[in-house]
Amino acid sequence: MIKLTARQEQILTLIRDAIETTGFPPTRAEIARELGFRSANAAEEHLQALARKGAIEITPGASRGIRLLDPASDHARRQRLGIGQLALPHPDLMQFSLPLIGRVAAGSPILAEEHISATYTVDPSLFSARPDFLLKVRGMSMRDAGILDGDLLAVKKSDSARDGQIVVARLDDEVTVKRFRRDGGAIELLPENPEFDTIRVEPGRHEFALEGLAVGLLRAWG
Repeated sequence: MIKLTARQEQILTLIRDAIETTGFPPTRAEIARELGFRSANAAEEHLQALARKGAIEITPGASRGIRLLDPASDHARRQRLGIGQLALPHPDLMQFSLPLIGRVAAGSPILAEEHISATYTVDPSLFSARPDFLLKVRGMSMRDAGILDGDLLAVKKSDSARDGQIVVARLDDEVTVKRFRRDGGAIELLPENPEFDTIRVEPGRHEFALEGLAVGLLRAWG
């Protein structure tokens, strides 16, 4: 059992909750803001302490490069997500293939064969839940969530979402990545970049469908 201070437990809970709610760990700035630290550097110091104790793994150079390692917290997360424990598989079975979705034609299913531009073999432990496909991000509207133009967003198929989750949505003839929020009878699709406007979806005024929830991100470095 890893021994953590009360503050470290608080940060670990914040990381776990962010992953379960949005599919992504928080940034240092988000941790600092949520817990009242003066700067992101204070959050970084606590994260480094958690990494030294083996509770998390930090990926250098990634704003959201935090991965839970604590077996107890991982077991609890799996129970909440309904993920069963498996006997140790052969290493080759730890990989699975995901289709990469390119341009999506209006009116056709997102996983239609003509939309698949490539297939990637990935490690399932990279994601907060098992995804069904990858979507290449176009544009910088989700920049402040750490999702950049050219990134491959891992998406789990779903036709429902909770407020605050990052979703892939089909709006009229376009597929977009935004943060989801309900506002009365309407839906708001929120960017994570002040240069972009919120998209408000009024009932009956738009062709709208949720395609899935973001559960992770792949980025080519270099």
